[in-house]
Amino acid sequence: MSGSILRRSGIALISTAVLVALPVLPFRPAGLGVQGAAAVTASAASGPEEAVSAGQRTGQGQGHSAGRGTPGDRPGSGLGGRWRGGWAASPQAPAGGNGQNWSETGFVRQTVRQVVRVSTGGSRARIELSNRYGSTPLKVAGASIARTARGASVRPGSVRALTFGHGRSATIPAGGELRSDGVGLTVGALESLTVTLYLDAPTGPATFHALAMATSYRAAGDHRSDTGAAAFAETSRSWYYLSGIEVSGGRAAHRDAVVTFGDSITDGYGSTPDANRRYPDALAERFAATGRSRSVLNAGISGNQLTNDTSASGEKGVARFRKDVLDELNVGTVIVLEGINDIGASERSITSDSLTPEVSVRQLIAGQRELIRQARSRGVRVIGATLTPFKGASYYTERGEAKRDALNDWIRTSGEFDGVLDLDHALSDPADRHRIAAPYDVGDHLHPSDAGYRAMAAAVDLDAL
Repeated sequence: MSGSILRRSGIALISTAVLVALPVLPFRPAGLGVQGAAAVTASAASGPEEAVSAGQRTGQGQGHSAGRGTPGDRPGSGLGGRWRGGWAASPQAPAGGNGQNWSETGFVRQTVRQVVRVSTGGSRARIELSNRYGSTPLKVAGASIARTARGASVRPGSVRALTFGHGRSATIPAGGELRSDGVGLTVGALESLTVTLYLDAPTGPATFHALAMATSYRAAGDHRSDTGAAAFAETSRSWYYLSGIEVSGGRAAHRDAVVTFGDSITDGYGSTPDANRRYPDALAERFAATGRSRSVLNAGISGNQLTNDTSASGEKGVARFRKDVLDELNVGTVIVLEGINDIGASERSITSDSLTPEVSVRQLIAGQRELIRQARSRGVRVIGATLTPFKGASYYTERGEAKRDALNDWIRTSGEFDGVLDLDHALSDPADRHRIAAPYDVGDHLHPSDAGYRAMAAAVDLDAL
Protein backbone atom coordinates (compact mmCIF):
# COMPACT_ATOMS: atom_id res chain seq x y z
CA MET A 1 0.00 0.00 0.00
CA SER A 2 1.69 3.19 -1.05
CA GLY A 3 0.91 6.44 0.70
CA SER A 4 -1.06 8.99 -1.23
CA ILE A 5 -0.37 12.68 -0.73
CA LEU A 6 -2.82 15.48 -1.17
CA ARG A 7 -1.97 19.14 -0.87
CA ARG A 8 -4.16 21.57 1.01
CA SER A 9 -2.76 25.06 1.59
CA GLY A 10 0.73 23.66 1.17
CA ILE A 11 0.18 20.93 3.77
CA ALA A 12 0.94 17.31 2.86
CA LEU A 13 -1.71 14.73 3.68
CA ILE A 14 -0.18 11.27 4.11
CA SER A 15 -2.14 8.04 4.18
CA THR A 16 -1.21 5.59 7.04
CA ALA A 17 -2.51 3.54 10.08
CA VAL A 18 -3.06 4.26 13.89
CA LEU A 19 -1.30 3.81 17.22
CA VAL A 20 -2.96 2.89 20.51
CA ALA A 21 -2.04 1.90 24.03
CA LEU A 22 -3.05 0.11 27.17
CA PRO A 23 -5.15 1.70 29.90
CA VAL A 24 -3.17 2.54 33.01
CA LEU A 25 -3.31 3.88 36.56
CA PRO A 26 -2.47 7.44 37.62
CA PHE A 27 1.21 8.32 37.47
CA ARG A 28 3.10 9.40 40.57
CA PRO A 29 6.31 11.09 39.48
CA ALA A 30 9.42 9.18 40.47
CA GLY A 31 12.22 11.19 42.00
CA LEU A 32 13.61 13.43 39.35
CA GLY A 33 16.53 13.76 41.69
CA VAL A 34 19.11 16.49 41.73
CA GLN A 35 17.54 19.86 41.08
CA GLY A 36 19.12 21.03 37.89
CA ALA A 37 20.84 17.63 37.69
CA ALA A 38 24.34 18.03 39.04
CA ALA A 39 27.33 17.22 36.89
CA VAL A 40 28.07 13.69 35.76
CA THR A 41 30.94 12.14 37.64
CA ALA A 42 33.10 10.00 35.39
CA SER A 43 36.12 8.21 36.78
CA ALA A 44 39.39 9.47 35.32
CA ALA A 45 37.39 12.20 33.57
CA SER A 46 39.51 15.32 33.51
CA GLY A 47 37.71 17.03 30.66
CA PRO A 48 35.08 14.55 29.43
CA GLU A 49 34.92 14.11 25.67
CA GLU A 50 31.22 13.31 25.32
CA ALA A 51 29.74 12.69 28.76
CA VAL A 52 26.49 14.54 29.37
CA SER A 53 24.30 15.17 32.38
CA ALA A 54 20.66 16.27 32.22
CA GLY A 55 19.86 19.71 33.54
CA GLN A 56 23.29 21.28 33.22
CA ARG A 57 23.69 24.80 31.93
CA THR A 58 27.34 25.23 32.79
CA GLY A 59 28.49 25.43 29.16
CA GLN A 60 31.82 23.96 30.28
CA GLY A 61 32.09 20.96 28.00
CA GLN A 62 29.88 18.60 29.97
CA GLY A 63 26.61 19.12 28.20
CA HIS A 64 23.55 21.34 28.31
CA SER A 65 20.08 21.52 29.73
CA ALA A 66 18.62 18.74 27.61
CA GLY A 67 21.28 16.29 28.67
CA ARG A 68 21.22 14.78 25.19
CA GLY A 69 23.55 16.65 22.85
CA THR A 70 27.24 17.31 23.17
CA PRO A 71 29.03 20.52 22.30
CA GLY A 72 28.75 20.94 18.56
CA ASP A 73 25.81 18.59 18.07
CA ARG A 74 23.19 19.70 20.56
CA PRO A 75 19.58 19.94 19.37
CA GLY A 76 18.87 23.14 17.53
CA SER A 77 22.54 23.96 16.95
CA GLY A 78 22.41 22.96 13.29
CA LEU A 79 25.59 20.94 13.81
CA GLY A 80 24.08 17.52 14.54
CA GLY A 81 25.32 15.75 11.42
CA ARG A 82 28.30 14.17 13.16
CA TRP A 83 26.23 11.99 15.47
CA ARG A 84 22.72 10.75 14.72
CA GLY A 85 20.25 8.46 16.40
CA GLY A 86 20.38 4.79 15.53
CA TRP A 87 17.93 3.54 18.15
CA ALA A 88 15.99 5.00 21.07
CA ALA A 89 13.56 4.04 23.83
CA SER A 90 11.67 6.43 26.12
CA PRO A 91 12.60 6.13 29.82
CA GLN A 92 9.95 5.25 32.41
CA ALA A 93 9.75 5.29 36.19
CA PRO A 94 10.22 1.93 37.95
CA ALA A 95 6.93 0.02 38.07
CA GLY A 96 5.61 -3.47 38.52
CA GLY A 97 3.32 -5.21 36.06
CA ASN A 98 4.10 -5.27 32.36
CA GLY A 99 5.21 -8.88 32.83
CA GLN A 100 8.35 -9.83 34.70
CA ASN A 101 10.74 -6.93 35.12
CA TRP A 102 13.59 -5.96 37.41
CA SER A 103 12.89 -2.23 37.69
CA GLU A 104 11.61 -2.11 41.25
CA THR A 105 14.42 -4.19 42.77
CA GLY A 106 17.23 -2.87 40.60
CA PHE A 107 20.67 -4.48 40.39
CA VAL A 108 23.74 -5.20 42.51
CA ARG A 109 26.91 -7.01 41.37
CA GLN A 110 25.06 -8.02 38.21
CA THR A 111 25.54 -7.71 34.46
CA VAL A 112 22.66 -6.70 32.21
CA ARG A 113 22.87 -7.49 28.48
CA GLN A 114 20.41 -5.84 26.06
CA VAL A 115 19.87 -6.32 22.32
CA VAL A 116 18.55 -3.61 20.00
CA ARG A 117 18.45 -3.00 16.24
CA VAL A 118 19.67 0.29 14.78
CA SER A 119 17.81 1.96 11.93
CA THR A 120 20.90 3.48 10.31
CA GLY A 121 24.60 2.65 10.39
CA GLY A 122 28.01 4.26 10.64
CA SER A 123 31.64 3.68 11.58
CA ARG A 124 31.45 4.77 15.24
CA ALA A 125 28.92 4.17 17.99
CA ARG A 126 28.08 5.40 21.45
CA ILE A 127 25.33 4.71 23.96
CA GLU A 128 23.06 6.87 26.07
CA LEU A 129 22.08 5.85 29.59
CA SER A 130 19.25 7.40 31.61
CA ASN A 131 18.80 7.72 35.35
CA ARG A 132 15.86 10.08 34.79
CA TYR A 133 13.67 8.44 37.42
CA GLY A 134 16.38 7.30 39.82
CA SER A 135 16.23 8.63 43.37
CA THR A 136 19.97 8.15 43.93
CA PRO A 137 23.10 8.41 41.77
CA LEU A 138 23.70 5.43 39.49
CA LYS A 139 27.19 3.95 39.33
CA VAL A 140 28.02 2.14 36.10
CA ALA A 141 31.10 0.03 36.83
CA GLY A 142 31.67 -0.80 33.17
CA ALA A 143 30.01 -1.22 29.80
CA SER A 144 30.62 -2.72 26.37
CA ILE A 145 29.00 -2.81 22.94
CA ALA A 146 29.25 -5.61 20.37
CA ARG A 147 27.58 -7.10 17.33
CA THR A 148 24.82 -9.50 18.24
CA ALA A 149 25.19 -13.18 17.45
CA ARG A 150 22.23 -15.07 18.88
CA GLY A 151 20.34 -14.54 22.10
CA ALA A 152 22.79 -13.26 24.72
CA SER A 153 25.87 -14.24 22.72
CA VAL A 154 27.88 -11.73 20.67
CA ARG A 155 30.21 -12.07 17.73
CA PRO A 156 33.82 -12.85 18.74
CA GLY A 157 36.17 -9.99 18.00
CA SER A 158 33.40 -7.37 18.01
CA VAL A 159 33.32 -6.51 21.72
CA ARG A 160 34.31 -2.89 22.38
CA ALA A 161 34.81 -1.61 25.93
CA LEU A 162 33.03 1.70 26.42
CA THR A 163 34.37 4.67 28.34
CA PHE A 164 32.74 7.76 29.81
CA GLY A 165 34.88 10.86 29.69
CA HIS A 166 37.81 8.46 29.10
CA GLY A 167 37.04 6.58 32.32
CA ARG A 168 35.90 2.94 32.48
CA SER A 169 33.22 3.73 35.04
CA ALA A 170 30.83 6.61 35.62
CA THR A 171 28.26 7.90 38.06
CA ILE A 172 25.05 9.41 36.73
CA PRO A 173 23.21 11.72 39.16
CA ALA A 174 19.58 11.15 39.99
CA GLY A 175 17.59 12.67 37.15
CA GLY A 176 20.61 12.66 34.84
CA GLU A 177 21.52 11.15 31.50
CA LEU A 178 24.93 10.21 30.17
CA ARG A 179 26.48 9.45 26.81
CA SER A 180 29.51 7.24 26.47
CA ASP A 181 32.53 8.24 24.43
CA GLY A 182 32.39 7.14 20.82
CA VAL A 183 34.08 3.87 19.87
CA GLY A 184 35.11 2.54 16.48
CA LEU A 185 32.55 -0.04 15.37
CA THR A 186 31.33 -0.35 11.81
CA VAL A 187 27.62 -1.09 11.92
CA GLY A 188 25.12 -1.39 9.09
CA ALA A 189 21.55 -0.20 8.89
CA LEU A 190 19.14 -2.70 10.49
CA GLU A 191 21.98 -4.47 12.32
CA SER A 192 21.48 -5.66 15.89
CA LEU A 193 23.88 -4.53 18.60
CA THR A 194 24.31 -5.83 22.14
CA VAL A 195 24.97 -3.42 25.00
CA THR A 196 26.26 -4.88 28.26
CA LEU A 197 26.31 -2.98 31.58
CA TYR A 198 28.04 -4.11 34.76
CA LEU A 199 26.35 -2.66 37.85
CA ASP A 200 28.45 -3.37 40.93
CA ALA A 201 27.01 -1.12 43.63
CA PRO A 202 23.29 -1.37 44.51
CA THR A 203 21.34 0.69 42.01
CA GLY A 204 18.02 0.98 43.77
CA PRO A 205 14.88 1.03 41.59
CA ALA A 206 15.84 1.36 37.93
CA THR A 207 14.78 3.74 35.19
CA PHE A 208 13.62 1.43 32.42
CA HIS A 209 11.43 0.96 29.35
CA ALA A 210 8.73 -1.53 30.22
CA LEU A 211 7.63 -2.97 26.87
CA ALA A 212 10.76 -3.87 24.94
CA MET A 213 9.22 -6.68 22.86
CA ALA A 214 12.79 -7.97 23.02
CA THR A 215 14.66 -10.18 25.47
CA SER A 216 17.17 -8.73 27.93
CA TYR A 217 19.53 -10.91 29.95
CA ARG A 218 21.03 -10.83 33.43
CA ALA A 219 24.00 -12.57 35.02
CA ALA A 220 25.57 -12.55 38.47
CA GLY A 221 28.99 -10.92 38.55
CA ASP A 222 30.94 -9.10 35.86
CA HIS A 223 30.40 -10.58 32.38
CA ARG A 224 30.62 -7.47 30.22
CA SER A 225 33.38 -9.01 28.05
CA ASP A 226 31.79 -12.45 27.59
CA THR A 227 31.08 -13.48 24.03
CA GLY A 228 29.04 -16.51 25.08
CA ALA A 229 25.60 -16.63 26.67
CA ALA A 230 26.20 -19.23 29.39
CA ALA A 231 26.27 -16.82 32.33
CA PHE A 232 23.07 -15.03 31.33
CA ALA A 233 20.48 -17.33 32.88
CA GLU A 234 17.78 -14.76 33.70
CA THR A 235 15.62 -12.95 31.15
CA SER A 236 13.23 -10.02 30.99
CA ARG A 237 11.33 -8.22 28.23
CA SER A 238 12.18 -4.70 29.35
CA TRP A 239 15.17 -2.42 28.75
CA TYR A 240 17.08 -0.95 31.71
CA TYR A 241 18.88 2.41 31.75
CA LEU A 242 19.64 2.14 28.02
CA SER A 243 17.79 4.94 26.22
CA GLY A 244 19.73 5.38 22.99
CA ILE A 245 22.44 4.28 20.58
CA GLU A 246 23.96 6.88 18.26
CA VAL A 247 26.23 6.40 15.27
CA SER A 248 28.52 8.64 13.23
CA GLY A 249 30.35 8.36 9.93
CA GLY A 250 28.94 7.53 6.52
CA ARG A 251 26.00 9.41 5.09
CA ALA A 252 24.57 11.98 7.49
CA ALA A 253 21.88 14.23 6.07
CA HIS A 254 20.99 17.37 8.01
CA ARG A 255 17.97 16.96 10.32
CA ASP A 256 16.61 13.82 8.67
CA ALA A 257 15.70 11.83 11.81
CA VAL A 258 12.07 10.73 12.11
CA VAL A 259 10.69 10.22 15.63
CA THR A 260 7.50 8.20 16.09
CA PHE A 261 5.69 9.43 19.20
CA GLY A 262 2.81 7.63 20.84
CA ASP A 263 1.56 4.83 23.02
CA SER A 264 1.53 1.02 22.74
CA ILE A 265 0.73 1.02 19.02
CA THR A 266 3.97 2.92 18.45
CA ASP A 267 5.74 0.88 21.14
CA GLY A 268 4.82 -2.33 19.29
CA TYR A 269 2.52 -4.12 21.74
CA GLY A 270 1.40 -7.45 20.31
CA SER A 271 4.19 -7.70 17.72
CA THR A 272 6.37 -10.81 17.60
CA PRO A 273 9.04 -10.63 20.34
CA ASP A 274 12.69 -10.42 19.24
CA ALA A 275 11.63 -9.95 15.60
CA ASN A 276 11.59 -6.15 15.25
CA ARG A 277 8.04 -6.07 13.85
CA ARG A 278 6.93 -2.74 15.35
CA TYR A 279 5.64 -0.12 12.91
CA PRO A 280 8.74 2.13 13.33
CA ASP A 281 10.92 -0.92 12.55
CA ALA A 282 8.97 -1.54 9.36
CA LEU A 283 9.32 2.15 8.47
CA ALA A 284 13.12 1.93 8.94
CA GLU A 285 13.16 -1.13 6.67
CA ARG A 286 11.36 0.83 3.97
CA PHE A 287 13.98 3.58 4.13
CA ALA A 288 16.82 1.05 4.05
CA ALA A 289 15.30 -0.67 1.01
CA THR A 290 15.60 2.58 -0.95
CA GLY A 291 19.34 2.70 -0.24
CA ARG A 292 18.79 5.81 1.90
CA SER A 293 18.57 4.59 5.49
CA ARG A 294 17.47 7.20 8.03
CA SER A 295 17.23 7.52 11.77
CA VAL A 296 13.81 6.23 12.82
CA LEU A 297 13.48 6.56 16.59
CA ASN A 298 10.69 5.01 18.64
CA ALA A 299 9.30 7.27 21.39
CA GLY A 300 6.27 5.12 22.17
CA ILE A 301 5.29 4.10 25.71
CA SER A 302 2.58 1.52 26.21
CA GLY A 303 -0.42 2.89 28.05
CA ASN A 304 0.77 6.47 27.62
CA GLN A 305 -1.78 9.28 27.54
CA LEU A 306 -1.58 12.69 25.95
CA THR A 307 -3.18 14.70 28.77
CA ASN A 308 -2.71 12.61 31.95
CA ASP A 309 0.28 11.22 33.85
CA THR A 310 0.04 7.51 34.62
CA SER A 311 1.81 5.41 37.27
CA ALA A 312 2.93 2.60 34.98
CA SER A 313 2.96 4.31 31.60
CA GLY A 314 4.94 7.48 31.85
CA GLU A 315 4.49 11.19 32.01
CA LYS A 316 1.73 12.64 29.87
CA GLY A 317 2.64 13.24 26.25
CA VAL A 318 2.66 17.02 26.47
CA ALA A 319 5.22 16.82 29.32
CA ARG A 320 7.60 14.20 27.92
CA PHE A 321 7.57 15.39 24.28
CA ARG A 322 10.54 17.72 24.65
CA LYS A 323 12.71 15.15 26.43
CA ASP A 324 11.77 12.13 24.32
CA VAL A 325 11.48 13.79 20.90
CA LEU A 326 12.94 17.27 20.59
CA ASP A 327 16.13 16.56 22.51
CA GLU A 328 17.12 13.76 20.13
CA LEU A 329 19.79 14.59 17.55
CA ASN A 330 19.05 15.66 13.98
CA VAL A 331 15.27 15.47 14.36
CA GLY A 332 13.45 16.84 11.33
CA THR A 333 10.02 15.18 11.57
CA VAL A 334 7.83 13.69 14.30
CA ILE A 335 4.77 11.48 13.72
CA VAL A 336 2.27 11.92 16.57
CA LEU A 337 -0.18 9.13 17.43
CA GLU A 338 -1.63 9.77 20.91
CA GLY A 339 -5.05 10.04 22.50
CA ILE A 340 -6.83 6.68 22.38
CA ASN A 341 -5.89 5.88 26.00
CA ASP A 342 -7.14 9.27 27.18
CA ILE A 343 -10.47 8.44 25.54
CA GLY A 344 -10.76 4.78 26.57
CA ALA A 345 -9.48 5.10 30.14
CA SER A 346 -11.59 8.19 30.87
CA GLU A 347 -14.70 6.48 29.52
CA ARG A 348 -13.96 3.45 31.69
CA SER A 349 -13.70 5.71 34.76
CA ILE A 350 -17.40 6.53 34.41
CA THR A 351 -18.40 2.94 35.22
CA SER A 352 -15.40 1.74 37.27
CA ASP A 353 -12.85 2.87 39.84
CA SER A 354 -10.37 4.05 37.20
CA LEU A 355 -8.80 7.31 38.31
CA THR A 356 -8.36 8.77 34.83
CA PRO A 357 -10.47 11.94 34.67
CA GLU A 358 -12.86 12.44 31.78
CA VAL A 359 -11.12 13.96 28.79
CA SER A 360 -13.04 16.07 26.28
CA VAL A 361 -12.33 16.44 22.59
CA ARG A 362 -11.46 20.07 23.29
CA GLN A 363 -8.76 18.94 25.77
CA LEU A 364 -7.37 16.41 23.29
CA ILE A 365 -7.15 19.08 20.60
CA ALA A 366 -5.43 21.42 23.05
CA GLY A 367 -2.91 18.67 23.78
CA GLN A 368 -2.22 18.10 20.11
CA ARG A 369 -1.78 21.85 19.61
CA GLU A 370 0.72 21.96 22.44
CA LEU A 371 2.82 19.26 20.74
CA ILE A 372 2.66 21.23 17.49
CA ARG A 373 3.74 24.39 19.33
CA GLN A 374 6.70 22.66 20.97
CA ALA A 375 7.84 21.06 17.71
CA ARG A 376 7.57 24.28 15.72
CA SER A 377 9.65 26.09 18.34
CA ARG A 378 12.51 23.74 17.40
CA GLY A 379 11.84 23.83 13.65
CA VAL A 380 10.55 20.24 13.62
CA ARG A 381 7.75 19.21 11.23
CA VAL A 382 4.72 17.50 12.82
CA ILE A 383 2.69 14.77 11.12
CA GLY A 384 -0.62 14.09 12.84
CA ALA A 385 -1.76 10.47 12.74
CA THR A 386 -5.45 9.70 13.05
CA LEU A 387 -6.41 7.32 15.87
CA THR A 388 -6.99 3.77 14.73
CA PRO A 389 -10.31 1.92 15.24
CA PHE A 390 -11.01 0.28 18.61
CA LYS A 391 -14.54 -1.10 18.40
CA GLY A 392 -14.67 -4.28 20.46
CA ALA A 393 -11.73 -3.30 22.69
CA SER A 394 -12.11 -3.64 26.46
CA TYR A 395 -12.59 0.09 26.97
CA TYR A 396 -14.67 0.81 23.86
CA THR A 397 -17.89 2.79 24.26
CA GLU A 398 -20.07 4.57 21.73
CA ARG A 399 -19.35 7.82 23.53
CA GLY A 400 -15.62 7.17 23.24
CA GLU A 401 -16.03 6.36 19.57
CA ALA A 402 -17.74 9.70 19.03
CA LYS A 403 -14.72 11.41 20.60
CA ARG A 404 -12.32 9.46 18.40
CA ASP A 405 -14.27 10.39 15.27
CA ALA A 406 -14.34 14.06 16.28
CA LEU A 407 -10.61 14.16 17.02
CA ASN A 408 -9.78 12.38 13.75
CA ASP A 409 -11.94 14.86 11.84
CA TRP A 410 -10.00 17.72 13.40
CA ILE A 411 -6.64 16.07 12.61
CA ARG A 412 -7.67 15.59 8.96
CA THR A 413 -9.26 18.96 8.33
CA SER A 414 -7.84 21.60 10.68
CA GLY A 415 -4.73 22.27 8.59
CA GLU A 416 -2.71 22.72 11.80
CA PHE A 417 -0.32 19.83 11.18
CA ASP A 418 2.38 19.83 8.53
CA GLY A 419 0.89 16.59 7.26
CA VAL A 420 -1.71 13.96 8.14
CA LEU A 421 -1.14 10.22 8.35
CA ASP A 422 -4.54 8.56 8.06
CA LEU A 423 -3.95 5.36 10.01
CA ASP A 424 -7.66 5.10 10.77
CA HIS A 425 -8.33 4.54 7.08
CA ALA A 426 -5.30 2.28 6.62
CA LEU A 427 -6.31 -0.22 9.33
CA SER A 428 -10.11 -0.08 9.38
CA ASP A 429 -12.41 -2.83 8.13
CA PRO A 430 -14.18 -1.61 4.94
CA ALA A 431 -17.35 -3.29 6.20
CA ASP A 432 -17.20 -1.50 9.57
CA ARG A 433 -14.93 1.53 9.70
CA HIS A 434 -15.07 1.58 13.52
CA ARG A 435 -13.27 -1.79 13.73
CA ILE A 436 -9.72 -2.89 12.83
CA ALA A 437 -9.73 -5.22 9.81
CA ALA A 438 -9.32 -8.83 10.94
CA PRO A 439 -5.91 -9.45 9.24
CA TYR A 440 -4.54 -6.37 11.04
CA ASP A 441 -5.98 -7.17 14.50
CA VAL A 442 -3.73 -8.92 17.03
CA GLY A 443 -6.93 -10.17 18.68
CA ASP A 444 -7.86 -7.52 21.25
CA HIS A 445 -9.50 -5.18 18.69
CA LEU A 446 -7.12 -2.41 19.75
CA HIS A 447 -3.56 -3.33 18.78
CA PRO A 448 -2.32 -4.24 15.30
CA SER A 449 -0.77 -7.58 14.41
CA ASP A 450 2.59 -7.79 12.63
CA ALA A 451 0.65 -7.38 9.39
CA GLY A 452 -1.13 -4.35 10.82
CA TYR A 453 2.15 -2.72 11.80
CA ARG A 454 3.48 -3.34 8.28
CA ALA A 455 0.35 -1.73 6.85
CA MET A 456 0.92 1.32 9.01
CA ALA A 457 4.48 1.71 7.76
CA ALA A 458 3.42 1.03 4.19
CA ALA A 459 0.91 3.89 4.34
CA VAL A 460 3.65 6.45 4.94
CA ASP A 461 4.83 8.42 1.94
CA LEU A 462 8.61 8.42 2.44
CA ASP A 463 9.09 11.49 0.29
CA ALA A 464 6.84 13.49 2.59
CA LEU A 465 9.01 12.91 5.69
